[in-house]
Amino acid sequence: MNKRQVKRIVLVLALALLVVVLAGCGNINTPVTKSSTGFWDRYIIYNFSRFIIWLAHAFNGSFGVAIIIFTLIIRIILLPLNHYQMKSMRKQMEIQPEMDALRKKYSAKDADTQRTLQEETQKLMSEAGVNPLMGCLPLVIQLPFMWALYQAIARTGALRHASFLWTELGSKDPYYILPILAAIFTFATSYLSSLSQPTQNSTTKLMTWGMPIFILFTTINFPAAITLYWVVSNAFQVGQTLLLQNPYKIIHEREAKEQAKRDREKALQKARKQAFKRKRK
Repeated sequence: MNKRQVKRIVLVLALALLVVVLAGCGNINTPVTKSSTGFWDRYIIYNFSRFIIWLAHAFNGSFGVAIIIFTLIIRIILLPLNHYQMKSMRKQMEIQPEMDALRKKYSAKDADTQRTLQEETQKLMSEAGVNPLMGCLPLVIQLPFMWALYQAIARTGALRHASFLWTELGSKDPYYILPILAAIFTFATSYLSSLSQPTQNSTTKLMTWGMPIFILFTTINFPAAITLYWVVSNAFQVGQTLLLQNPYKIIHEREAKEQAKRDREKALQKARKQAFKRKRK
């Protein structure tokens, strides 16, 4: 596992931990109203809570449905960014064999060789139009929305005590069904992304299996509203992946290219043999 992969894992885990930390920030015992002061409370939290209440009234008074609609709106707003992220990730997968070749070529651990490897890797990624930061950017952008949603639920009585299915939105899921669903959809998202990669390295396997476990244990104590947001968001991500970057289609295209390459090599070898036979005659 190289330094870039380690840094990416650390960043993803740090972002997930930041959600937990941010969820506990702020004076959640102070209700948010139109008289609240401060930009965050008055213009962000208050308007978030008003918007969710408005959505609930528009959909038969269900605050749970309102949060689902709210989540879908956020995901649709972020759709262009996610689409760009997927394109960048696919480009990165396409140059993966070349990156592996560079690592093999510059496998020595001395400082000069590692510096050369880093420079060559950055050059390759730049030429291919790959931005390594795009992998985490959508998650970073979602953090303020998740924090604001938590604050809006915790500091608005109508939302905090609202019920949806078997849960109270301001309290954790008593049956752990939502955390389990969050873990399942997180796994599905990671698994679909890993399918389209040419090779399965240790980082891919760690992310595929480790993140769902991490999400399960972190969302167990989350308010049901936040866990519901995570479930819907990742379910949307699964559908988005199948629609915009279908791994099965990518695998089929890759296999077709490899088969075409093998066919060209066979045809070339056959032509060489025939040319050799003609020379012998």
